[in-house]
Amino acid sequence: MADIAHRSLPAPREGMLHYADRLGEKWPAIAAVVGLVALWQFVVWALSVPTYMVPSPGAVLNAFRQEGWLLLTNFWPTLGEALLGFFFGNLSAILLAVWFVHNRTAERAFYPIAVFMHTIPIIAVAPILVLIFGNGLAPKIIIAALICFFPTLVNMVRGLKAVTPATLDLMRVLSASKSEIFWKVRIQSSLPFLFAALKIASTTCVIGAIVAEWIGSNFGLGALIIEATFNFRAPLLYATVFVAAMLAVALFSIVSVAEARLIKWKASDVH
Repeated sequence: MADIAHRSLPAPREGMLHYADRLGEKWPAIAAVVGLVALWQFVVWALSVPTYMVPSPGAVLNAFRQEGWLLLTNFWPTLGEALLGFFFGNLSAILLAVWFVHNRTAERAFYPIAVFMHTIPIIAVAPILVLIFGNGLAPKIIIAALICFFPTLVNMVRGLKAVTPATLDLMRVLSASKSEIFWKVRIQSSLPFLFAALKIASTTCVIGAIVAEWIGSNFGLGALIIEATFNFRAPLLYATVFVAAMLAVALFSIVSVAEARLIKWKASDVH
């Protein structure tokens, strides 16, 4: 028993070494952030920049303390709009990609339309949607969905078509049905491409929600950015932008963790 206990002792040491290795990988980023904040503080102090133009890091932290409840109440609407836009935009893109792969005529007919819609700036589409649907939740979700839609559509179509002819021939030799080929081959090959698009969509859905709030809304981080800008409340403005950025980073991290859990391999041309 003593020998078994003695053999199990190195496990915590290995865990500490693994933690130290991971911390060692992250320290350059941590050092860069600290250095940028220090440079920001020095420039504001050395040049005596007015607070209404560029507040110091301390002023921004003070805004978090004084306006924390205001930031929180405006955070939840933006989060809801971004998540709903992320869900519906990606779901629509995935379903349309599946249809395109199984119907070449539909792809030739509607894929160019999707490309054309993507060329229209979202800031130009937003007022039209607000005029049609009003200032409620619907246009904000649609705008967030639209900004997620095209990258997912492109990557999903590419992923579903990434199956090699040899694999398809093998599945046919094994008498696999179309549904078996789709679920066991095409879907599996598309997952790396899909998650690459989802990581893009996880950040752009936040942008879409904020842009929609700029056009017509009295709540949300986008509306708070406009209010802080026009009232020269620079510390609140910077704090709001920081919250929006952290939201995008959090969503990106969630998608990355899901990718790491679900996908153990990647196609050679997926990074």
